[in-house]
Amino acid sequence: MSQLIDDYILLGNVSGVHALKGWLKIFSHTSPRLKITKYSSWFLKKKTGDWEAYKVLNGKQQGKNIIAQLEGVNNRNQAEALVGSQIAVKNSQLDPLPQGEYYWKDLLGITVETQSGVSLGKLDWIFNSGSNDVLVVKELNSAKGQKKERMLPFLFDDVVKSIDLDKSLMIVDWDPEF
Repeated sequence: MSQLIDDYILLGNVSGVHALKGWLKIFSHTSPRLKITKYSSWFLKKKTGDWEAYKVLNGKQQGKNIIAQLEGVNNRNQAEALVGSQIAVKNSQLDPLPQGEYYWKDLLGITVETQSGVSLGKLDWIFNSGSNDVLVVKELNSAKGQKKERMLPFLFDDVVKSIDLDKSLMIVDWDPEF
């Protein structure tokens, strides 16, 4: 799942090393997965908690894996020091999307209501189930004083009827009792 960190968005992490010349194995949250290598620079959050900028020199698909070469990472030891690092890019690096498409980060925190105006809560997070994305909506105040969590399939037209980012509102076709 992609998370917002100030002016950055997480796109993946360094999952291992590839060969001897400093190439890294990458776990990517982008779609398609190889798109992560198209960004000219990454910010890596190391085990120390510090962020450091790296220029992306090369990236490609290697079997089921994505591998990448970063400037200044020239050998296996340097690459191993980056394993486990989170990969982020600045929000300003993201491509503009066509109308009707959204980055997950832009939807987090949006109010979700039924077509009849019943509030289901706020969109807390999103994940991919394999067949489709799933919206996790947390109810603000339930009658029992507990926060109810709902999982709705992110299916335009069937479930999601409209999204208005200016109003921070998503309208869904969903039974509030479910």
